[in-house]
Amino acid sequence: MPTFNLKINNQTHTVEADMDTPLLWVLRDQLDLPGTKYSCGIGQCGACNIHVDGNVMRSCLLQVSQAEGMNITTIEGLSKHGDHPVQEAWKAIDVPQCGYCQAGQIMTAAAFLEKNPNPTEVEIRNAMNGNICRCASYNSIEEAVKVAAEKMS
Repeated sequence: MPTFNLKINNQTHTVEADMDTPLLWVLRDQLDLPGTKYSCGIGQCGACNIHVDGNVMRSCLLQVSQAEGMNITTIEGLSKHGDHPVQEAWKAIDVPQCGYCQAGQIMTAAAFLEKNPNPTEVEIRNAMNGNICRCASYNSIEEAVKVAAEKMS
């Protein structure tokens, strides 16, 4: 089985996996990083979102063989103590209901705010579009992104 060296959360990990194994499964099953969630498996929901070289990516669609040489951040690596401004805003607004999609939502919001620290409501809605929340917490999510933007600026 091939071996891959991956830089995840500022640490290098050596893993064995088939070349076409989704990175999602390597994160969860081999590296014990369960914050990245499996939901649809076809890149439609956003529950498995991670940062790859600073951009949001669906880890269910990224093959482990493609991930070598990339700087990967999972929800566990976003901040050491869960105190990233987006995470703090999520707590302040009390966004989660079931919570299943929230890591993917937070990863999307954090990458978006790095690129656009003073977004409009329309820009927030467009950036978060494509992240599905089965509990329909969309209004709270948008509010939390606004709060995080204020904290980050």
